[in-house]
Amino acid sequence: MTIADPGITIIGSGFAGLCMAIKLKQAGYHDFVILEKAPDLGGTWRDNTYPGCACDVPSPLYSFSFELNPRWTRLFAPQREIWDYLRACVAKYGLAPHLRFGTEVSALAYLDGPGRWQVSTGDGATFTTNAVVSGTGGLHVPSLPEIPGRDTFAGPAFHSAAWDHSCDLTGKRVAVIGTGASAIQFVPEIARRTGHLTVFQRTPPWIQPKPDLAFSARIRRIFQTVPLAERALRDAIYWLLETRALGFTVDPRLMKAHQMMAERHLAAQVPDPDLRARLTPGYTIGCKRILLSDDYYPTLACDDVELVTDAITEIRERSVVDATGREHPVDVIVYGTGFKVTEALGDRNIAGRNGLKIQEAWRDGVEAYLGTSAAGFPNLFFLLGPNTALGHTSVVFMIEAQVRYVMSCLRLLSASRAQAMDVLPSAQRAYNDRLQERLERLVWSEGGCVSWYLDDQGRNRTLWPGFTFEFWARTRTVKPEAYELIRRR
Repeated sequence: MTIADPGITIIGSGFAGLCMAIKLKQAGYHDFVILEKAPDLGGTWRDNTYPGCACDVPSPLYSFSFELNPRWTRLFAPQREIWDYLRACVAKYGLAPHLRFGTEVSALAYLDGPGRWQVSTGDGATFTTNAVVSGTGGLHVPSLPEIPGRDTFAGPAFHSAAWDHSCDLTGKRVAVIGTGASAIQFVPEIARRTGHLTVFQRTPPWIQPKPDLAFSARIRRIFQTVPLAERALRDAIYWLLETRALGFTVDPRLMKAHQMMAERHLAAQVPDPDLRARLTPGYTIGCKRILLSDDYYPTLACDDVELVTDAITEIRERSVVDATGREHPVDVIVYGTGFKVTEALGDRNIAGRNGLKIQEAWRDGVEAYLGTSAAGFPNLFFLLGPNTALGHTSVVFMIEAQVRYVMSCLRLLSASRAQAMDVLPSAQRAYNDRLQERLERLVWSEGGCVSWYLDDQGRNRTLWPGFTFEFWARTRTVKPEAYELIRRR
């Protein structure tokens, strides 16, 4: 596909990429393209179609603040409704002409002379652009465990983010490997059809009740006719979820109330003391993502469902073998093993000023200034970049804050007539030193677990360590003194 050199290139068409595009159009800027590797838009909410897939953040908050959706049917929206919401945003804001589907970015290279980025795509095409906004997020590269014999399994095997809907699980012996956020949603759904379900758990998650409810037709009409009612609900949910951040951002001991709620939930739903003991985590709640479910625990108590907590040592042609030597015959394997988050950022083919590779810039760990700008990579902006994910509320809030910040950067470039802007290494260093200092004493590091939040060195490169309104305040406007403004030669 031939792409004329655009002013701005956006990578990804999920919440982040679409939010950036909408704000550009609202500012009167139309010289941009949205590159999407898949044949359709939606990112996470396009790819994840497993049974029971839904948001675990209340829907009124899991939407753009400038585009509330009065049509949600539930407090926790199912996948299809979220995907439809994104489609509606594309239609309303006229983004379709800017979308380029089936266009995967294979490389980015900053051209020091002209001060532009050269974008290379998977079909061998190249073009140049003034700025690049990466909206790919961190939950798009499935993580598959390195288990001996995994490739020798003769039956269907797939990751939850690439669900094989042609595979009929009715009456089958199914193994689920992993018990994270996706698994606790699809396990109860598939257990209704499987002949026998074996769930392999490495570390039990903390699970709290899911306060889901249906929005009646009457409630939806009220939201449509009285927008302030929906706005009030959204604001109430926002502040309620921000209170959860106290234990995350102040002191792990403040998580006690949340842990007591989860313990009561487990005790009420799992009367068998042996099963309950195997489902009780040995780390502080919040160290790993807190999950919400009312039907996961009861599913594990069913006669035709077995929870295995012994490590998997081998996968054979028709079975899974655990550390005790027991062989579990299975017909299908479903991997609910999450995503490569920090690796997804660091594995990209990106070369900045003077040919600086992103891997070299991040040899000591993935980091950015305000999670958005990386020193040595002018006019490259990351949405949901390092340390912008959350454990307590909606990342859509963070996306909007970052998009507003990128718009502030673009206005600075225009006002100063600079060619590009590059965050100063000193500003990035000071910001991240303070960030890691905060993170080291919080529950993700002190809670006694190993999670996908941490990199190979045990440092949290994923989560924001404070309240979201703190991040909002920090990103209200760009500080010119934190950047080098590169003038045309």
